[in-house]
Amino acid sequence: MALFDEEPRKKPTGYVIGQDVSLMSAGELTERIAELKAEIARLETERAKRGDTKSAAEALFRR
Repeated sequence: MALFDEEPRKKPTGYVIGQDVSLMSAGELTERIAELKAEIARLETERAKRGDTKSAAEALFRR
């Protein structure tokens, strides 16, 4: 019996774009929508931070 032959099981990820949602309940769909909206907000915040940093760098090099 080999102890290291099996790979550790990965934790299931959240929503995968394009995945089949036909078996999800209305409640599960609502939860998934809320999770995706929260993720979009997080990504938009990060993008804004990077845009601010880029603008500051561009202003510095224009001098």
